[in-house]
Amino acid sequence: MDWLAALAHLRAGGLPGVLVTVTDVRGHAPREAGAKMVVAAEGTWDSIGGGNLEATVVDRARELLAGGAHVPERMTFALNEHVTNRHGNQCCGGEVSVLLEPLRTRATIAVFGVGHVGFELGRILARLPVSLHLVDSRADQVAAERLAEVTGPAEVRVHHAPAPEVVLRNLPEGSRVLVMTHDHAEDLILCDAALNRGDLAYVGLIGSRAKWARFRRRLHEAGHDDAAIDTITCPVGLPGLTGKAPAVIAVSVAADLVRQLERDLAPVGTGREAAGGPAADGSGDDGADGGVTADGPATADAR
Repeated sequence: MDWLAALAHLRAGGLPGVLVTVTDVRGHAPREAGAKMVVAAEGTWDSIGGGNLEATVVDRARELLAGGAHVPERMTFALNEHVTNRHGNQCCGGEVSVLLEPLRTRATIAVFGVGHVGFELGRILARLPVSLHLVDSRADQVAAERLAEVTGPAEVRVHHAPAPEVVLRNLPEGSRVLVMTHDHAEDLILCDAALNRGDLAYVGLIGSRAKWARFRRRLHEAGHDDAAIDTITCPVGLPGLTGKAPAVIAVSVAADLVRQLERDLAPVGTGREAAGGPAADGSGDDGADGGVTADGPATADAR
């Protein structure tokens, strides 16, 4: 496949990659400015000219992937016999600059419970470039006509799941999960399933502190220790927002998620010129009994 199809392939598979573009060419070079290729951990697609140039770029792209970098980087290569290279000489005689752009996978967010709050939260999150899963055990809550407004740049996947914990178990590693169903028993099952995984980036449970105290006891009884249970956030959302309307709770929860995503995207290093070699230059979804407390985040319980 060509580089464009490769980008679609990586996105569909939830895999990161690096887009490499020849930005400048001086003199003779194997490819023209604008030539592109894609590099992933397990493969490459298309070509920027082969030889030491391409092999060195592939090595650097995979270093960026391994380090979780997302800041673009430029490399410049002198293509002559006087340069000592890692992968052999290229004697075209020119000079080539390339731009490496790391392409991170979309963050995955799963909302369990698509009642009043979950619906409003879905509408907001659909406007972000994320992979969004909307999950409910009630078929009417995830009917196509009800979710027609949940549109945007997000990849939205809707699940009618009588056993929603099955969906949770199949989410990608590092997903963010919001538990806000209509049923406390269902909430507890989902929290237990999340702790059994142990590889989620965030688990938030909507509800009051009293609800959370009951859940802590039940999770202890299920065999989870304090360290694991403490990875669940309850209540959820931003402190200081006191509104009880579903939309207000959804804004609070979404704002906290965005803050998390921005924190995770904090630069790993800064964009730079990289040498190409010695000669290179430089209460849940229905919101029935409460909302956001004055001294803390969302505490609504589901009904």
